[in-house]
Amino acid sequence: MTEVDATKQQSYDDAHDVKITPFVAFKYVASICLLIFSIVIVVALIFTGNTRVSAETNPWVALIVMTLAVVWLSMIEGQQASLVGLPPVDPDLYKDSHPITYKNAALAFRGDNLDRYLMGRQFMVLLVVFVINQCGNPLDPKVDVLGLPDGVKLVFLDIGLGMIVFTCILGQLTTQVNASHCMIDFINNYFALFTLYTAMAVEFSGVMHSSYLIQNVLSMVSGKPIQSNEEPKSGFTFVFFWGRVLMSLAILGFCLAVTLSALFNGQTMMSVKYPNVPNGVSVFLFFFFMAIVGMLEGMQIAFFAVAKLPAEERGTSFFGKKTCDLLFKGNGENLPGFMIGRQLTVVFSFFLVASITGLNITPGEGENIFGISDGAQAFLNYGFHGAVITTILASITWQLAASAFPMAFLNNPVTYILLCIALFLEFTGLCAGAWVLARVEKKVQGLQYDEVYVGTPEERMANNHADKELTPDQDVGHLTGGGFTGHLCGSHDALDGPIKSKDAIDAAA
Repeated sequence: MTEVDATKQQSYDDAHDVKITPFVAFKYVASICLLIFSIVIVVALIFTGNTRVSAETNPWVALIVMTLAVVWLSMIEGQQASLVGLPPVDPDLYKDSHPITYKNAALAFRGDNLDRYLMGRQFMVLLVVFVINQCGNPLDPKVDVLGLPDGVKLVFLDIGLGMIVFTCILGQLTTQVNASHCMIDFINNYFALFTLYTAMAVEFSGVMHSSYLIQNVLSMVSGKPIQSNEEPKSGFTFVFFWGRVLMSLAILGFCLAVTLSALFNGQTMMSVKYPNVPNGVSVFLFFFFMAIVGMLEGMQIAFFAVAKLPAEERGTSFFGKKTCDLLFKGNGENLPGFMIGRQLTVVFSFFLVASITGLNITPGEGENIFGISDGAQAFLNYGFHGAVITTILASITWQLAASAFPMAFLNNPVTYILLCIALFLEFTGLCAGAWVLARVEKKVQGLQYDEVYVGTPEERMANNHADKELTPDQDVGHLTGGGFTGHLCGSHDALDGPIKSKDAIDAAA
């Protein structure tokens, strides 16, 4: 490496690396210790045979399945950060140096495939998290684990802090931190390409297609047309598309019927773990935490959408202005903090919904829900119905709503409350260890910042490879909008540091 290259590399490091202070160092060490303890206690729980998978198979199967699920989740989460950040960049800049990244981009950026990928990917995240829950969540929270006090077991196993910490750090934040500014290197492998094809296949199956009906309804209500990169559907394509929408509605209806019937009849894991909680309360908690997940998913889209607006146009009510004042304080340093705290809150809610919807019905005992076959009952016991409901009603629907009505989310007082909670959780440093592991992963895998390959946005513009212009109108009705088109490859990311507002980006251009 020449002296010039070394200087440029140092400037890239300075732009991205978190500055270490005594408090930051303490949070890093404490978070890593918490992660290690969480892994130990969850693995110990698995080997007591006190989780569904370990009880129905054996502990080693549960451990292997959970490990593979966390590894795949890390790719699913990291790949998203790469694929949503690369569309504005001219692919010719990395076509020769990163051929597999180019293959990923060629598929994902064709027509409306990026929306299809994100929809399939969202279901994969929920399904994988539900599988992790089945592998590591206790059936009986009172069973002895390493002789730990009941209070520790309550916090780490019953409430699920152990599962939340290692899922967030190992399965999500570590790869998101790297992929957010090493987009090109991160997906230059066949594991990423396989994950992309899998997400596309999930979307093609039609299980999530009722989301498209919601997309069209929101477009009509908002009066904002959905911009597409494809010709309008006609003939067989039209019939096949709406046929899958009807199939998806039927699947969603069945999944809701299964969940509500099981909740009202005390046939879920809630009745096992919390026998004193009335069935009606369980139903309320189910919808309550679904709404919390939905708000957090929508807030992410809404926050980044308004980040593109001039400061005087953000927030049109008392709570909207308070939210913007807190979120964009200084140069927006609270936005990345929200993203971390949001991740913790969402994963916590995912695990709770998984426990609430998890069925406690043993196949072959004549209690199968709606009289379905034993095989179908065993399949549902692993959380498929909960993943479908959560993906459509608690995730995609709220994201689409936020893309159409960002200011409505911003002006909601619940938004301000959840923002404060998320910022507090980030301040605790529970997941700060992700930055340590991200640094290790980056070194081991030899990941390079995107600027090394394609330069900064300003450099690309100077070299006649300016980024494609993406406007807020393109966000409406799309999962790719709002939270994703505001960031530029080679610039800071929401998981990396304070973002630049639209004003600053325009000034730099």
